[in-house]
Amino acid sequence: MRTLFSATCFFFLFSIGLTAQTANSGDCRTAIPVCADGEPIMPFVDGSGDIDEFDADVIRQTGCLEKGSVASANIENNTSWFVFRAGTDGQIGFDIETLSATAEWDFALYGPFDQTDGQNYCTIIGDGTAQPIRCNYEVNSTGFTGIGVNPGNGQVGAPFVKGSQNTYDEWLDVVAGELYYLFINNYNTNFDGDPEPFSLTFTGSSVDADQDTALDCTLRDEFLGLDIVACEGDPDIVLNARNSPAGPNVNNVTWSVDTDDDGTLDNANLLSGPAEFEYTVTSPNSGRYFVTIETPFGDIVDDILITFFPTPELDEVIIVEDLRDNPEVDTYDIEITTLTTGDYEYAINGGEFQDEAIFLDVPPGLNTVIINDKNGCGMVEEDFLVVGYPKFFSPNGDGIYDEWQILGISELSNPDVFIFDRYGKLLKQIDENSPGWDGTFNGRALPSSDYWFKLEYDRNDQGVVVASTTRRHFTLLR
Repeated sequence: MRTLFSATCFFFLFSIGLTAQTANSGDCRTAIPVCADGEPIMPFVDGSGDIDEFDADVIRQTGCLEKGSVASANIENNTSWFVFRAGTDGQIGFDIETLSATAEWDFALYGPFDQTDGQNYCTIIGDGTAQPIRCNYEVNSTGFTGIGVNPGNGQVGAPFVKGSQNTYDEWLDVVAGELYYLFINNYNTNFDGDPEPFSLTFTGSSVDADQDTALDCTLRDEFLGLDIVACEGDPDIVLNARNSPAGPNVNNVTWSVDTDDDGTLDNANLLSGPAEFEYTVTSPNSGRYFVTIETPFGDIVDDILITFFPTPELDEVIIVEDLRDNPEVDTYDIEITTLTTGDYEYAINGGEFQDEAIFLDVPPGLNTVIINDKNGCGMVEEDFLVVGYPKFFSPNGDGIYDEWQILGISELSNPDVFIFDRYGKLLKQIDENSPGWDGTFNGRALPSSDYWFKLEYDRNDQGVVVASTTRRHFTLLR
């Protein structure tokens, strides 16, 4: 839910409030929503954010972000993140202009994303799943980099070629509704801790046709940014209301939270004051956070949902159902359950990941499950034991299935197996050191029939999670 209340004259405030935008975000998750309304965006960049966005083992080894034509380039020096949404079909570009002698700016553009698909875009950007569609880390001698045509020397944008020293990439063809993330990085910083300024201006035939519709400016009304998925233990998230259209005429700023996102405020006054434009959210305080900015012309309200996810933790492995009778080996359906909640994918025994927590045809014995949080909040690998048994055995002396034994019994602690006939008479007791039951009682071969067993073992299996079974009978064939 995003709401913007305004009086008629408030549109004037909107136009002057963002002429010189000074707020900046160094992290993808708090990327600033922007649009092409004819005014340059002019942030002062004072750091690399709280999160190292990119997986160094993946991102920094290949592609444009590999450091361009300068081997010593740093991917996250003074960084800015912006997000914009196409308002119309057409052509979009932008100019990034250096406004200080000590800065040289580079960029990477990601997308297009569908805002309805529920993905965590910053996660797939950081792990390399989403690669830049436009990217330039070349040496900048004109003071400009971007997409389209370099206004410094008239050089036309072209596909990225490492070492080309062309700091402009080719125009971007967009479709209305598409979402894009723009990462801007300063390679050549002054290293003195002072903020570095630059100017970002959108260009292209769509902007020339109508700068107010080329990019969807309603996204900028969501000045707190898009909803955030974070991991428990992540650095604090600083929400910033300075990008609102309020301008300088602010009477008061109030922050509140609905922790369960159920429509009821749990704290209507987290922080309040005429200068309280920032609110810090610490892990693991999930909830929908609201800011109300009171002005002489009306109130401006925005909200953002922040969800912290923990590292996955395995609860148990449950045998759901046997698939089929098989004289050679028993297989099982299992279900993985977790103690934690997240957007998980699962794999067993080195196989492909799947979204479903149920696996078919799992063999008895020791198996391995991997649970991965798709939001980048961790991965766990655990061994689990499926205790199974043959449904049939045929002690006929041919050397094939002449003994019946619990499969995986050697992985259990202090196991004992008791075998009974259909009347409950104890026929045999075996353990993990026994070869199994040969179908005899007191040296006499027993007839073809169904037999029953009871398995006893210690549940403390040296850290191995045990998947137990409820089946307790098998068939002897002669």
